[in-house]
Amino acid sequence: MNKSAEKRQRQSEKRRLRNKSEKTAIRSTAKKIVVAAQGKDKTAAEAALKDMIKRIDTAARKGIVKKNAAARKKSRMQRLVNALNA
Repeated sequence: MNKSAEKRQRQSEKRRLRNKSEKTAIRSTAKKIVVAAQGKDKTAAEAALKDMIKRIDTAARKGIVKKNAAARKKSRMQRLVNALNA
């Protein structure tokens, strides 16, 4: 394997791990929203939603998550939180 291919492989691995951790963080925050919604804890759900929206927008901007997937996830979580207010 030539030098440039080895470097590319190292870079890809770094990016893969970074992207993986960001996706995991998004899923964890989504779970916090769901748990808070099930427990009827409006303030915790709203705080977690705010954090998730920030994370998911950043991930979408960087191409970690596709734009439509980000919009869909945000919409679903927003609906959950809105159901608590009703």
